[in-house]
Amino acid sequence: MPTGSGESLADRLADQLRRAGADEVRQVADLAELATLVDAATGPVLVTGADLVAHTAVLRHLATSPVGPTVALVLTDPPGHGRTAVREERGQVVEAGPAETLGGGATGVFGGALRVGVDDLPSLAAAARAAAGVTPAAAPPVTGPAVDRLFAGLTGLGGLTFAQRVRLLVAHRVGDPAGLAAAEAAVAAVDEDRAELKLSVKERDDFFTTFFVSTWSPYVTKASARLGLGPTAVTMISVAFAVAAAVLFGVGGRPALVVGAVLLYLGFVLDCVDGQVARYTRHFSAWGGWLDTMADRAKEYVVYAGLGFGATQAGFRYGWALAIAAITLQTVRHMTDTWYGVLHDEAARRPKATEAGGGGIGDKLNAASNRVQADTGSVSYWLKRTVVFPIGERWALIALTVALFGPLVSLYAVLAWGVLAFAYTGALRTLRARWMRVPVLDTVDATLYRDDGPLVARFPLARRPGPLTLAVLSALPAVILLLVALRGGEAAPPPRWTLLLALAGLLLAGGGARAAHDGPLDWLVPAALRAGEFLFAIAVGVVGDVPPWLIFGYLFVLTLHHYDLTARLEKRQAAPPLHGGTLGWEGRSVLLALAAIVGFAGIGMATLGTYLLVVFVGSVALAWVVLPARAARASVGLVGAGGRSPG
Repeated sequence: MPTGSGESLADRLADQLRRAGADEVRQVADLAELATLVDAATGPVLVTGADLVAHTAVLRHLATSPVGPTVALVLTDPPGHGRTAVREERGQVVEAGPAETLGGGATGVFGGALRVGVDDLPSLAAAARAAAGVTPAAAPPVTGPAVDRLFAGLTGLGGLTFAQRVRLLVAHRVGDPAGLAAAEAAVAAVDEDRAELKLSVKERDDFFTTFFVSTWSPYVTKASARLGLGPTAVTMISVAFAVAAAVLFGVGGRPALVVGAVLLYLGFVLDCVDGQVARYTRHFSAWGGWLDTMADRAKEYVVYAGLGFGATQAGFRYGWALAIAAITLQTVRHMTDTWYGVLHDEAARRPKATEAGGGGIGDKLNAASNRVQADTGSVSYWLKRTVVFPIGERWALIALTVALFGPLVSLYAVLAWGVLAFAYTGALRTLRARWMRVPVLDTVDATLYRDDGPLVARFPLARRPGPLTLAVLSALPAVILLLVALRGGEAAPPPRWTLLLALAGLLLAGGGARAAHDGPLDWLVPAALRAGEFLFAIAVGVVGDVPPWLIFGYLFVLTLHHYDLTARLEKRQAAPPLHGGTLGWEGRSVLLALAAIVGFAGIGMATLGTYLLVVFVGSVALAWVVLPARAARASVGLVGAGGRSPG
């Protein structure tokens, strides 16, 4: 069909694809020809039908989407004849086909465009050949446009495809000149750049971020883009603001505390802006995503350190103890958050598995949660998002309480709300997880994410009472030792040999290392192991009379290591290059215990913490600088030798 400018719709799409970043644009006559092209492709492939009318930004967003390697455009248009309907769960396409075959569960319609990652190209070629009739199809053939048959076939092969929704911008599939004219008018009516700036803000965010940050942060985003500041630069400025706030919290005095609270707020604004700049400029990278995750946690814990130091300087004896409690609580909470998200994603890919629980309270909780999430903007919606104590609310609470009352009240407030949020989310998630009955750790390298070391590999296998029960029980001796130490005070600390009892209890968790982690609650094992290791390190510090700031510093280094693992899990990246050098949770604990028993707890903790920090920095340098540089040189060498670089 000719467009309003006289060129054919296919030619205009080809030009838009080039402007969206495509290196090469080819038009194919049928799916068999597409399969041949895909066989020779060495990079991601963007496939569109010739009936799509959209802003160029829609195609650019599809081509650069960071959610996953394979992404499909999903529209809210009613499904036309032969068009493929889709059903989504947590942003993943779990089913695609004619609307009548989805049993009323369709959540959208395929938009006629998809980006396919390199690892999924063989599946794309197979789906193209099956849809073209070259090879037998695994499912009954779907009628309709070629691109719809292709997408239905690709989804039927069971690969992971994410959905790319269109907000504020315009995209429609057309079938006649009247539909084409209407779609072109809709595209022309929307200011593309203004829409992209609005789209840089997350569609759904927490209460404080939505009403006290996102209302004006797009102006900062626009200014940052004009100044040439990339996401990484904004992240580093945000870190500087948080560090300055932490220093002022430690200095104390009302003026310093108020200025620190303002800097903390501005640092959080920039923390939101770095992601908005990435979405606005479409500058995504694995490094940027990893750095943003790590910086968020490091900033928060540096602020805890400033509060702990400030409370101590103000005369409160246990200021550092509260900071240690805060970093421990928040780290364990983050571990449960990460693995509960993985649980939900796995459940979305296997919807039939969630039916095995037989309903009950878990089913009712799941239905109630979905109703609240769908009721965007209601009181219940905002209460649900706020009660879990997300990062925006944490930073707002710290800023307000420290400015009005001081570091001590701020730490108490963070701990009180954090404990309530942990209890609330823990109870509900446990009930829902028992209903889902979806194993998670068995789908990944459990040894890596448990953070087991070489000692655990030599432990005998204990199938009973299960890895989670063992992990929880292993933390109890350290808890008991801490309670005894607190009751006795400095006048009567527990003898150092009691650390051997706590260590023996902690090592119980190693018995479940090689057991199957397929229980409905085994996604909690990493969090339980982190709690056990942290509590044991604190017990070593208390019994060994280690300065509390050193205990906090050691825990801070541990968090860098653990968040590195979870960040790589969320970004689907390989293990850190030097992970083997971190010794595992059991190796670190044994070394701490031995150092404390011989009377060098402080020196041992400082030495081990320094070693782990060096390993972490070295691993970061290898993963993000050295190894990519070697890969780039190898790629250049292949091209120089007559090879073909990825396009």
